[in-house]
Amino acid sequence: MEDIKMSAKERKRLEMVSRVKDRMITLVKASELLGVSYRHTRRIFKRYREQGDKGLVHQSRGRQSNRRIEDKTRKEVLMLYRQKYGDFGPTLACEHLADSGYKLDHETLRLWLMQEGLWQKKRRRKKHRTWRERKEYVGELVQMDGSHHDWFEGRAKQAVLMVMVDDASSRTFARFFDGETTRAAMEAFQTYAEHYGLPQALYVDGDSIYRCDREPVVEEQLRQTGPLTQFGRAMNMLGVKLIPAYSPQAKGRVERTNGTFQDRLVKEMRLKGIERIEEANLYLEEVFLPKYNEKFNVIPKKEEDLHRPIPRNIVLDEVLCFEENRQVQNDWTLSWRNRFFQLMKRNEALGLVKQKVTIREKLDGTIQLVYKGHILAYEEIQERPKKIIAKVKPTARNLTEWKPASDHPWRTRWQRSYPQPRLDSDELSKAHSRRVSVGV
Repeated sequence: MEDIKMSAKERKRLEMVSRVKDRMITLVKASELLGVSYRHTRRIFKRYREQGDKGLVHQSRGRQSNRRIEDKTRKEVLMLYRQKYGDFGPTLACEHLADSGYKLDHETLRLWLMQEGLWQKKRRRKKHRTWRERKEYVGELVQMDGSHHDWFEGRAKQAVLMVMVDDASSRTFARFFDGETTRAAMEAFQTYAEHYGLPQALYVDGDSIYRCDREPVVEEQLRQTGPLTQFGRAMNMLGVKLIPAYSPQAKGRVERTNGTFQDRLVKEMRLKGIERIEEANLYLEEVFLPKYNEKFNVIPKKEEDLHRPIPRNIVLDEVLCFEENRQVQNDWTLSWRNRFFQLMKRNEALGLVKQKVTIREKLDGTIQLVYKGHILAYEEIQERPKKIIAKVKPTARNLTEWKPASDHPWRTRWQRSYPQPRLDSDELSKAHSRRVSVGV
């Protein structure tokens, strides 16, 4: 007995035509219950009487589609995929195959790859989380993160991609750096601000670049600012609110962007033969990011852009910098990181001795000395002048044993105190005999 596979729709038709055959319902009622015309119901019933249950199965089942892609094209696509796009996903591979003249749907390619054993279904069980709505305005919140990955696949040294994603529109900005440092975060933010303006808030992770966990000192308590990192101080001066995220999922938009870049950008740079950070940043700015934003940007709920223009009285490179305070010595010098600076005489009116001066190191390495908004004139001293100490020639010591002479004052001290009369020899002998008898 032959097994016949039927869909739910075909099983329902089998039930209706069986009832018509048994004269339980009419063809008119069957057409009404099946939701098809009376003429089509007659055709279905006719095939059932002639072929039995098999006549109700769709006639194109098991037959090749008229829109089927030719086997030759299929072989060429799979060969090209093996040669150039072996680790590409179906969606990204289809985009590159279209540039080579092969236009097909990504699901078609996925099916071909699974049949050839070149792709597998990926099912991952995710932890339940609550969806957070996007912000309504562009510039209301920007997510920022550093993505660590082997971006050049061994062709160059390790690098970090600093990524910034607008929460409302998913507009993405990115730059490569040697590492995820305070300097890299400042340079990335400065370039972003020069392109789009200052955002209202910045969403970052708990890295020490953005968060300081020490206890506030007295000055910070008085200012009510709390302990701030160099990056946090700069954001405070620019009026950008720094919001820390306590899990990767909290800033999931930029994390998903990192994953997309680690898949797409790595392969794009491989095809272009990019091997240096400078080349990668140029490719990002001119080619990859414009295409990426055009493809993945979304329309925000509100049209207004909340990015603020950079105020005229603020110079970005004087805010996005490293600052430390040092005290001026009596000789009008101060030291910082084993470097010495001599303040010039033209600053004399400010009375800087024993005052705290801010040393500002810009991102390009330039040094500024600032006191209450005044930029001070100085010159750097290569090394602190050394004190000249007079060397005293040591006197030679006589190491031989010294004994005072018999007429030395130490020995004749009692004679000076008690003068003795001069005695002749007979008297001396008598005196000596008396001393002996007494026991002296």
